Amino acid sequence: MDDKIVLEDDLGNLRRSHYSFEISRKNVNEEVVVVGWISSKRDHGNVLFLQLRDQFGEVQIVVKKKETSLQLFKTLRNLKEHSSLAITGVVVEQKNSSSQIEILPKEIKILSISNKPPPFLTQAISSIGIDTRLDLRAIDLRRNYLQFVFKIRNTIINSIREYFNENYFIEVNTPKMIATATEGGAALFPIFYYDREAFLAQSPQLYKEQLTMAFESVFEIAPIFRAEPSRTNRHLSEAISIDAEKAYVDYRDMMEHLEKLIRHIVNRINSKNANELENLGIKLPNVSGSFPRITYTELINNLQANHKFIRWGDDISPKILKDIFSDEFFFITDWPASMKPFYVKSITPGNAQKESAIDEKNLLSESFDLMFGGLELSSGSTRINNKDLLIENMKKKGLNSTAFDYHLRVFDYAMPPHAGFGLGLERLVMALLKLENIRDATFYPRDIDRLTP
Repeated sequence: MDDKIVLEDDLGNLRRSHYSFEISRKNVNEEVVVVGWISSKRDHGNVLFLQLRDQFGEVQIVVKKKETSLQLFKTLRNLKEHSSLAITGVVVEQKNSSSQIEILPKEIKILSISNKPPPFLTQAISSIGIDTRLDLRAIDLRRNYLQFVFKIRNTIINSIREYFNENYFIEVNTPKMIATATEGGAALFPIFYYDREAFLAQSPQLYKEQLTMAFESVFEIAPIFRAEPSRTNRHLSEAISIDAEKAYVDYRDMMEHLEKLIRHIVNRINSKNANELENLGIKLPNVSGSFPRITYTELINNLQANHKFIRWGDDISPKILKDIFSDEFFFITDWPASMKPFYVKSITPGNAQKESAIDEKNLLSESFDLMFGGLELSSGSTRINNKDLLIENMKKKGLNSTAFDYHLRVFDYAMPPHAGFGLGLERLVMALLKLENIRDATFYPRDIDRLTP
């Protein structure tokens, strides 16, 4: 090996020839260039074994003292994990090993040096607290466990786009700086917008409704912002929402779409991420059958029959739901209208299925929540498409309809009947992969206590 050792931040003209997964026995005796960071190192005295990791996996580098300059060998021996290298070397067959091949270096270029070891290792599940990990999130994300999680998350996002594209939905982008609260004014992040107050969007709701007038079927994958002072393991202040809206359908049609979407996602993960699932020890839920559906009223009646202290009109605790449904997908439908936002259509005797509106306080809505055990993943509904009814509902909810003029004015041009849903990406990842904390389903979590990194 050349005695020259280069310590620099610049690759120069050197470029990777192969990723780790592209090197196999068919490459034996070939010269390759591999680039990555040291995930582990074993010192056997006269031989160093370096595991060099790239985005797809690892390849073993064998550095022999007798074939290396003393300076270089000593430098490599002292290198800490996470240091980055570019290695030009020859692929050789590694006998009596499952890895099959290794690389004997001809030239090693040290690109960056790790100054100190991180406070946790890159093993499957760290015993270090999540706050310590999040303080060094980029290093935390190098752990195998989270590598598997985020590769599956990537499959989820790709399969969502695939499903919507196959079903004639158009991907849209809606404003994230808005003038008026979408959900009635609670849990908003105010911001300065030039000379006036604005807010970070809680939801693309009103914009995606308007876009059904132009495109009929739309979807968006984008951040939403909720200033909820929550410290639970299932709440974030910034999350990714998968939103869909479609004209000329109602909430039952959108439940069908949502169920098919979940089934498509699960099938894609099973086919594309078998290795990640095996390493995580996860078996995805069976989604071959239809998801159970129970109305809110039926659920309350069942709970009351089982001596649960709960009244009609109360929200239902996640713990109670998890005890009943365990880890499975199911819908709760026809919620009280009083519990839903102003744009949700009420069930009237003319369009009710099993239940009808008796009086104002018992009014039901054409709505649903998709649950996984005790975790709410999605909410959806048929929307009000009549301007007068929408204004009336705004007043009932204590909202000033004047503030929504930008939205109401389009209803003068015949807003079609429409329905939609919003699905939380992080909650879906959390449910499918049985994560204990939703913060491990997003790259850089934002919550009541965390604004960095």
